[in-house]
Amino acid sequence: MNINAVGIDVSKRKSMVAILRPGREVVAKPFEVSHLSCNVQFLIGRIKSLEGESRIVMECTGHYYKPIAHALVSTDLFVSAVNPQIIPHY
Repeated sequence: MNINAVGIDVSKRKSMVAILRPGREVVAKPFEVSHLSCNVQFLIGRIKSLEGESRIVMECTGHYYKPIAHALVSTDLFVSAVNPQIIPHY
């Protein structure tokens, strides 16, 4: 089974997203997604179109991560919001 690793670096108005598979196979080089609803829906569609299961890890930066995290979780995607101070340990 393929498990896709989706990393999201959250900031105030946009996030940087990268997607990898085991063995560091690059599925999507880092790309920006604004936090507008239509762009978040595009991201959800892109993740859901991937073969296999996807696991999303994102920073819980202030309150900025909450809308995108809620949108991802509401579509039954696995989301882990992690304190940015401990991200290097993941």
